[in-house]
Amino acid sequence: MRHYQTLEEVSLQNAWLTIGVYDGIHRGHREIIKKLVRDAHANHAPAVVLTFHPHPASVLTGRKIQCLTTPDERTELLGSLGVDVVITQRFTRDLSTATAHEYMTRLKASLGLYHLLIGYDFALGKGREGNAPRLTEIGKELGYSVEIVPAVGDESGVISSTAIRKLVSTGSVAEASKLLGYPYSMGGMVIHGAGRGRKINFPTANIDYPQNKVIPTHGIYACWAMLGDERFMAATNIGLNPTFTPERTTPSLEAYLLDFDRDIYDQYLKLEFVARLRDEIRYTSVDALINQIHDDVNQTRAILSRHR
Repeated sequence: MRHYQTLEEVSLQNAWLTIGVYDGIHRGHREIIKKLVRDAHANHAPAVVLTFHPHPASVLTGRKIQCLTTPDERTELLGSLGVDVVITQRFTRDLSTATAHEYMTRLKASLGLYHLLIGYDFALGKGREGNAPRLTEIGKELGYSVEIVPAVGDESGVISSTAIRKLVSTGSVAEASKLLGYPYSMGGMVIHGAGRGRKINFPTANIDYPQNKVIPTHGIYACWAMLGDERFMAATNIGLNPTFTPERTTPSLEAYLLDFDRDIYDQYLKLEFVARLRDEIRYTSVDALINQIHDDVNQTRAILSRHR
């Protein structure tokens, strides 16, 4: 799979394309992507996904939007679904002022656009004027066809990245994973912390996580910890460590890996969130904290033993 940062880098012919932020590549997104890949390859054509970063809404409104996936994570997920080319275009205010006709003309020139798949509510261009009827009209002039893919939903309604972001942010990681179709994850390099966990025989891996990702609300979680090709059970804490650092304002992400005793500083560790165990609590004594950690570890082991 090839990954480009700008349209100007790309030169294709007869591309089959879908466009969108595709944050999270959730179950609804996957229906569009799988159809794109299947139909493009049946026609011996490249399957192309054009996505944007940062989130267009954050640029247009000034409101900070934490995403479910970084651009690299999104690209990796798309590649796993068989996409041939991913273009992660930087979204700017200048780009938002382009008309639908101007933008589709650029896509035709760079991709040799042949077929466009879009979701039921998709629109692009200045003022979102490039809806399905308008894009179809432009396609007749430029020489590409448009296909609308119906929304995918479940008993809770249409699956959306917005709804999943809310679930993750409130700690409902199990529900979020059902809509994503895979466990929500956060990862980063393991960095040095204060070393308090080691002093009480529960050494934790402190993770330098991306600040532009949605972080689950403060609490204790049962996670799978992925270290290269290895997988370990982990009782994970997200929060301010109120027992020791009540003045802290930025939440830490630290995981106690069960049955594990290795130095993994400066290695990449990914956590897959399976279940939320409880709120983060301030304890009056270290002994009370240690007793609770033992309970958290037992719960984590029991839950993950059912989620192998």
